[in-house]
Amino acid sequence: MAQKISAGRKTAYYLGTLLIVVGFLLFGSIFVTFAVNFGDFSNFRAEAQSSAVRAVLGMGLLIAGRAVRGIGARGLAGSGAVLDPGRARQELEPYSRMAGGMVKDALDEAGVSLGSGAAKGAAKGADQVVMLKCRSCGKLNEEDSKFCQACGAAI
Repeated sequence: MAQKISAGRKTAYYLGTLLIVVGFLLFGSIFVTFAVNFGDFSNFRAEAQSSAVRAVLGMGLLIAGRAVRGIGARGLAGSGAVLDPGRARQELEPYSRMAGGMVKDALDEAGVSLGSGAAKGAAKGADQVVMLKCRSCGKLNEEDSKFCQACGAAI
């Protein structure tokens, strides 16, 4: 049974994303201001102070947004903010399940069966092949080979 992510964690994730976007816009605005006012030094001190404040505030929002988003995605223990391995395992369970599902999908697409029944792989048309690894060079050889096909060493 898949664990659901709480509404609070979802809110924190989206709030963190919003902070990242606002921080990026603030930080990026200094480049736009520089390009628009290029060569105009009439109000240089005020423009420089404004750009510095926006740059620092933008970077701060980027960092804070990344932290809030990470906690929202993985939970307090899963992100490492709270040191509790049992709770971290619970909070990271949806991601572990997702990663396992992705691996299973890739193996199914490749026709590889890791189940206990050989009929499972045979039903999909996957033939099982046994290969022997040469102890000298590491080349994979067919199971009936007496000598390595690459280096000639006895198998």
